[in-house]
Amino acid sequence: MGLLDGILGSLGGGNGGDAVSAITNLINSQPGGLSGLVSSFEQGGLGEIAKSWVSTGANLPISADQISAVMGSGPVAEFAQKLGIDPQMATGVLAQVLPQVVDHLTPNGQVQSGGIADLIGGLSGLLKR
Repeated sequence: MGLLDGILGSLGGGNGGDAVSAITNLINSQPGGLSGLVSSFEQGGLGEIAKSWVSTGANLPISADQISAVMGSGPVAEFAQKLGIDPQMATGVLAQVLPQVVDHLTPNGQVQSGGIADLIGGLSGLLKR
């Protein structure tokens, strides 16, 4: 069972394909994709947290409230709808999953400038963990 499967399975919602699609859509909804997502956290005063996810060291935790404050209700609501869960629950899921997803997508400690195929491939790897 993969990371996303386990978290979503414990919520009783979604499957791995839905999770990959939802996370991919969330990241791609940010201007600049993954790089833009990291920039959003930096602009929201959470740069050190986001940088820890990109770096090769340990990931700093983030709260559901911090996710909501940086990402806003629109992207979170779309993520929640895709998975069939409540937006408030979605921020909790994102607080658990997003650090690991960003960490997985930046294995060399740098945000890569790959396309959507690279992003989907990277996220699919999380499902197999």
